[in-house]
Amino acid sequence: ESLFYQNNYLCCINYHEMNQKETDLVLLELVRQGDKTAFKRLFDSYFTPLCRFMYLYVNDKTIVEEQVLDIFIYIWENKETFKIHTSFKSYLFQSARNKSLNYLRQKKKTLTLDQIEDEIIDSDLMSLETDELYHLIEEAIASLPLKCKEIYQLSRNEQLPNNEIARHLNLSVKTVEGQITKALKRIRKFLGDSYNYFW
Repeated sequence: ESLFYQNNYLCCINYHEMNQKETDLVLLELVRQGDKTAFKRLFDSYFTPLCRFMYLYVNDKTIVEEQVLDIFIYIWENKETFKIHTSFKSYLFQSARNKSLNYLRQKKKTLTLDQIEDEIIDSDLMSLETDELYHLIEEAIASLPLKCKEIYQLSRNEQLPNNEIARHLNLSVKTVEGQITKALKRIRKFLGDSYNYFW
């Protein structure tokens, strides 16, 4: 049985009133004790964002997903001795970056001179595409209706939970959820199919 149900203190935790960093620390402590429910919650929170991030480096969805899975497998297999010196989120994204760069280094060892030149060109293009993506995302957010944009930015930039946004803006939680869904749909539509993996 999950420690969420075994421990009365943990049962009483209201995750909606905690920020992401605090929630991660609680869940990570449960993972260290072998709680699979907590591990799944962390996995569900970060798997897709990590894939999006790694895809900026490694333009291969299958490789990206395998590399991200490796990160979580390592955490689970080393849960009792696993230590971090930053936030869990920072650790994950730094691990993803390191894995991406290691993969690219290994890949380059098997390339011919012509392929290396192509890789350099592709790297420059990737940098341009990344800049373009961020520019497009900023444009997409700027194009949102005023209230929708405000709610989206409070959720994503400030990382406020939905109930706190609702209280801050004197709205229902359902309205906040609806506005965030609306924002994501508009951003996806604005970006188009070229960047659908990121959204």
